[in-house]
Amino acid sequence: MNYFLVKSEPNKYSWEKLNEDKCTFWDGVRNYQARNNLKAMQKGDLVLFYHSNEDKAVVGIAKVVKEFYQDPTTTDPNWVVVDLEPFESLKKPVTLAEIKADKQLENISLVRQGRLSVMPLKAEEFDRIVAMGNEI
Repeated sequence: MNYFLVKSEPNKYSWEKLNEDKCTFWDGVRNYQARNNLKAMQKGDLVLFYHSNEDKAVVGIAKVVKEFYQDPTTTDPNWVVVDLEPFESLKKPVTLAEIKADKQLENISLVRQGRLSVMPLKAEEFDRIVAMGNEI
């Protein structure tokens, strides 16, 4: 299993909206590195859902339910989407500040490449963020 993080502005597409929709295709990626990360996703992989700009926090876990295919919002064959469905809400958001303050997470792409919208995570990084979000 592989692990990833995707970023979305909550006013454009929020974790709550994904839970309402039950499934969505992850579109709008127009960066080659992020696109390659979408192409690396496999059915069953887990994906942290990060609210960017306003909240700046990981709020839930999604699951890849369909591997990459042509982005239906464009005819340009360079761009792809994957289908995601909600898997689990975190008990509390894990803020960017908390992630940056954690020595175990200092090298993740969210910290190092802040503008990247789709990024891989190591299993231990994924597990650490989930643990932080489920602490009470």
